[in-house]
Amino acid sequence: MAKDTPAATPSIRPANMRGAARLAAVQALYQMEVGNVSLEETLTQFSAIHLGKEVEGDQYLPADTDFFRQIVGGVIKAQLEIDPLLDQTLAAGWPVARIEATMRAILRAATFELLKKPDIPEKVVITEYVDVAKAFFDDEAAGMVNGVLDNIAKNNAAPRP
Repeated sequence: MAKDTPAATPSIRPANMRGAARLAAVQALYQMEVGNVSLEETLTQFSAIHLGKEVEGDQYLPADTDFFRQIVGGVIKAQLEIDPLLDQTLAAGWPVARIEATMRAILRAATFELLKKPDIPEKVVITEYVDVAKAFFDDEAAGMVNGVLDNIAKNNAAPRP
């Protein structure tokens, strides 16, 4: 859950809205997996309830709703491509299914962007998802996210212009 001060909200830049969309996408992917919630139900709930609103005392940043939907829907569509790639990239004996659900959501969302969003620089994708990882985990886990995504970017990412 991203918190923001009311004074900062009016000056939200588009890049910050994409960052908020990434965080919300990770939360939505987690909710879908753990809560066994459908894609459409999740997209509706996050678009109507979470993005840019206060929920249970937490202020959610305004997010690029279209980008949020692209990430969540894209991960679901490309999961049969994403998960085997993550399995190859993760340490032996740690397939993606064995990773904690929030970490799985982070890695899946970031891998989707690296594979399917060539208009976004790889370094931006990696930095943004390392920051998301830091919101949920310690520095060691964030370092693991950085290493996995760097490997995917070097070996599998879509060509950048």
